[in-house]
Amino acid sequence: MNDTMTTATIEADPKVPIIRVTRDFAATPAQLFRAHTDPELFVRWVGPDGMTTTLDRWDASTGGSWRYLAARNGMEFGFHGCFHEVRPDRIVQTFTWEGDPDGVALETLLFEDLGDGRTRLRAQSLCDSFEGRDAWLRSGMEVGVDQGYAKLDALLAAGRIAGTVEGAEA
Repeated sequence: MNDTMTTATIEADPKVPIIRVTRDFAATPAQLFRAHTDPELFVRWVGPDGMTTTLDRWDASTGGSWRYLAARNGMEFGFHGCFHEVRPDRIVQTFTWEGDPDGVALETLLFEDLGDGRTRLRAQSLCDSFEGRDAWLRSGMEVGVDQGYAKLDALLAAGRIAGTVEGAEA
């Protein structure tokens, strides 16, 4: 019996403006870390189907920053942030959608080794207000998360993501 998640569980905390996302992958923590930090891999899976992602800048190291544009049907959406901590088991970063430049979220991603080549991703986004958090939830983010992670599953299944990360202990 497969008791792992193939779609993300997305929960809103009733007391704090946090969104929590939990998702299992047939991958090692090192593979998931690489998928979230390697710019060539990141643009191949992030976001909903039909969206093209182009990086403006990408420095996935502690103190680094990032910016990307996501485009579909002639519309373009900009996102940017800073990496506060980048290590093989955890990434802490800010996230801002440029359509709401005052809405900055603090995101933490944890890669939990489940054994047997499986990893649970636990992510949380602390938004600056309940209104901002609820707007994210209404935006269709669940579709983007599920479709993006399905693309990541396909990359992993095709053997496109190596099991080790240079400079990181896997």
